[in-house]
Amino acid sequence: MSPRAGNAGPHTLAFVESPVQLLNVLEWAHVHAPGAGLMLVVLSPVDPMTRGQLRRMAELAREEGYEVRWEEARGGATAPFQTIGGLMGPLRRAERIVMGDPFSRYVQLLLTITRARDLVVVDDGTATMEFVAQLARGERLERWHRRGSRPGPRDLLFAPVSSSARRRLTPGERRRVEIFSSMPIDEAPGGVTVTANDFSWTRTRFGPPRITKSADMVGTSLVETGVVDGERYIDAVRSLAKAHGARRYFAHRRESTDKLHRLAVETGLEIVRPDLPLELIARRGPVGRTILSFPSTVVHTLPLALAGTDVRVAVCDINPEWLTRTASPRAQGFLDGVTGTARDVHRLSAVTAV
Repeated sequence: MSPRAGNAGPHTLAFVESPVQLLNVLEWAHVHAPGAGLMLVVLSPVDPMTRGQLRRMAELAREEGYEVRWEEARGGATAPFQTIGGLMGPLRRAERIVMGDPFSRYVQLLLTITRARDLVVVDDGTATMEFVAQLARGERLERWHRRGSRPGPRDLLFAPVSSSARRRLTPGERRRVEIFSSMPIDEAPGGVTVTANDFSWTRTRFGPPRITKSADMVGTSLVETGVVDGERYIDAVRSLAKAHGARRYFAHRRESTDKLHRLAVETGLEIVRPDLPLELIARRGPVGRTILSFPSTVVHTLPLALAGTDVRVAVCDINPEWLTRTASPRAQGFLDGVTGTARDVHRLSAVTAV
């Protein structure tokens, strides 16, 4: 029996809804609590791609000796009640709560139940940057690509819970808050502890990778979230692939099947749907000598996961003309900030469609 499995019950509950969140909980545990009682609670989404990656990550977590509890949290009208009811006991006993997405309504609701004094937000990419900024300014918690849009009926109904969650995520005499992130944190609120995620577990567990002579591309869901126009995106991918000799396209788990089919037909790229987060895929290899990306979390995380290798990460700026009419007014500035704050990456100018 592993030393983790031998603890007398979980002192720490971690709530995750995506493979990347689960990866970063493992990174946090590797640095902070390798011997602590930790239960990973997967609030399973509906999307088949995300579920598949979560299953694989859950296997890795179990191999590391951690307890994993899989909840069909969205499996029907009664599922939320069953999930929350089943978690009441562990929530009230837990001394520490680790969460991958403070914007999640599920997580915000669970925060109103727990008595834990230690709260940890692990890196969920660009969302972490926005969360910290909103917390510092005392604003309501809202995802960056929805900023500026009018709140819907569900937003208004859930507003009291969101406000309560924000208060609980504000440090005080009886509450400690930590941000564990690979992203640049420049305006953390007073009392919040910021700890760097350098992907030491990933580098220890996998690799180093075999490096090929070609280039790989990393996909993004900016089209699916309504930020970037689909036609402009396909044109940009075609141009980048031609200019840099890219052969593979690693799809984001939220990219639509129709868009990926068009990319395969019109660019000649091999579409790869990873079964694990890209940081692990790249670290295991084989991986291209150059990895091309648009502004996203991976321009911050891949250089850390691939530290000590000869792989170059290059990021292509988003041309303002690619944005949709419905994109948030803050979209361009936010995306520029994601690129501009990335370390150890080569910055490419926005490509011209061909």
